[in-house]
Amino acid sequence: EVAGILVEFLEVAITSVVYLKGIYPSGAFERRRYMNVVVQRARHPQLREYIHSAVLGLLPSIQKGLVERVAVTFFNTDNIPMERFIFKLMVNQSFGSKVEESDLEFSLRSFLIKLSVSQPLTTVLPRDCRWEIMAYFRSLPQVSTSKDAEMWIPTDTKQWQQPPLITPIKSMNSEPLGLQLYLEHPSPAE
Repeated sequence: EVAGILVEFLEVAITSVVYLKGIYPSGAFERRRYMNVVVQRARHPQLREYIHSAVLGLLPSIQKGLVERVAVTFFNTDNIPMERFIFKLMVNQSFGSKVEESDLEFSLRSFLIKLSVSQPLTTVLPRDCRWEIMAYFRSLPQVSTSKDAEMWIPTDTKQWQQPPLITPIKSMNSEPLGLQLYLEHPSPAE
């Protein structure tokens, strides 16, 4: 139940990040309501499907507690990361009592509101940049026993040599879900 709400939220939040960064013209998105907040939804079916299928593919791993972070990473033409929006997840699998969906939605709504006004925290990206969704796993499911593991491939992304600069955007910690959203930028020495 919590994992399903989280996956739906991540789909909307990732679309919001892509809209915020201005990678595509604003006409590529349309305004919608989600959790009683105005958000952007991708109009282009391939963009919408990429985000949807990537996040939905994480559902079994989130349910098993294997996903540690989900990142939206923006790259320059040399395939070097320029900026990362990180969603750090902590889902308590052993939480016994029923979760009030309205309480969870209230907490997640604040992330969407904060994200919509976080433009000044970000860097301006070049026109020819690209982006992708990345998941960081605590451990990977066994490939031989899980079709889910085959959907995700290890990355060959170049990493920063120095620890990144981190800008917190929003965090919450209430059973059974803890969530942090922060930005990573390369250090000035990079």
